[in-house]
Amino acid sequence: MKDVEIKLENLKILPHSEIKGNVIVNYPGLYDGVVINTQIIGTNELVVWRSYNGKKIEQNVSRLFISKDLMPENKAEFTASIEFEPKEEHDVKFRVSIIEQHKEVENDQLFATLSS
Repeated sequence: MKDVEIKLENLKILPHSEIKGNVIVNYPGLYDGVVINTQIIGTNELVVWRSYNGKKIEQNVSRLFISKDLMPENKAEFTASIEFEPKEEHDVKFRVSIIEQHKEVENDQLFATLSS
């Protein structure tokens, strides 16, 4: 079992649709939280974070930090979307890192596909 794992409900993403995913932490040490970074390969566009663990995200953030205090049972669910119309197919990278005292200690990543 990985120390941290990120999963998406669907690896095929459509513009303006809800992206649902979760993070599970199995790290045996102490940690402050997790940060999720995304990159839409081949563009300058961003993934828009909508919520985590049922809490709505009001401002636009490029990286989503979730404190361990807000992760019951070391799990977090999130929603996001992509708000532009791609002219071609793009890979979308999702990367989660465990943060301990301002340092990354473990990470996991996956790729999804964005198409119109």
